[in-house]
Amino acid sequence: MERALKPTDREPLVVVVLGPTACGKTALALAIARRFHGEIVNCDSVAMYREFEIGTAKPSAAERAEIPHHLLDCVDPFSDVSAGEYARQARQILSEIERRKNLPIVSGGTGLYLRALLEGLFFGPQRDGFSRNEDLRIRLRARAEKHGPDRLHSILRRLDKAAATRIHANDIPKVIRAIEVCLAARKTSFRNMTELWQEGREPLQGFRILRLGLNPDRELLYARINQRAAKMFDPNRTDGGLFAETEKLLAKYGSEARPLASLGYKQAAQFLRGELDRDSALAAAQQAHRNYAKRQITWFRREPDVHWLPGFGDDPAIQAKALVTVEREI
Repeated sequence: MERALKPTDREPLVVVVLGPTACGKTALALAIARRFHGEIVNCDSVAMYREFEIGTAKPSAAERAEIPHHLLDCVDPFSDVSAGEYARQARQILSEIERRKNLPIVSGGTGLYLRALLEGLFFGPQRDGFSRNEDLRIRLRARAEKHGPDRLHSILRRLDKAAATRIHANDIPKVIRAIEVCLAARKTSFRNMTELWQEGREPLQGFRILRLGLNPDRELLYARINQRAAKMFDPNRTDGGLFAETEKLLAKYGSEARPLASLGYKQAAQFLRGELDRDSALAAAQQAHRNYAKRQITWFRREPDVHWLPGFGDDPAIQAKALVTVEREI
């Protein structure tokens, strides 16, 4: 039963549904939207791209027709949406939803996008008067190629332990950028990247934030990840599965389309190029998704004031707890 929002003198509410991949964020966001006249704002970077359906586990066409969705299926496959650009667009949409007196619900697992939306991002070297140090970047990239990403990450840990915790060692471009900012910041009143980030960020204004985090049992989550990947790769699906979708996308866009490097699509493309057999591609995708879920869990554990729900978002009992929590905040 849909419920209209009550008039209130408090700032309007935005509900955030967060958690690792395959934990049921979409199901929970839909349940909240149905009850409280909500609109859903996607916070998954790959789900923003048009035509990438199976590997992103987007809401079905029927679900999208039932509940308004935003920042979903809206980006050209050759485009790149930065966290800052995502935050700019999402903040505008939140304001538009609030003007319609509906409940904005942010749902997705891209932690950096969510942080940019809710807390803002620091302006970076150029905005703060720091020039890019291309020589330093070249030396750092060479060190990563010679000694591996962990050696580079250890430098960042010495310079800024908090930043090293936020940035995964394998994300070499971000590690290099963080080291560059740390060294540049030491020439100012700041000691490292974290202090600069704290000073320069612009948190979301005008909303109260309710964070609902899904926290299912780890082994059950991994089992669900394996099952979902197997369904994606199943060639007997009516839509042909992820191999067929990837083949079509490669034929249309070529290998340079950004989402083709994302989880699932990358392994399907490796199979299509003959680099992996079918079973190995599936196993690699399952492992990659489990690793990603582990990183997401670590990331979201640092989110403040999360109401953690011990289960999956499609569990009626978990949905009931979430709806009660939202009801109290509205």
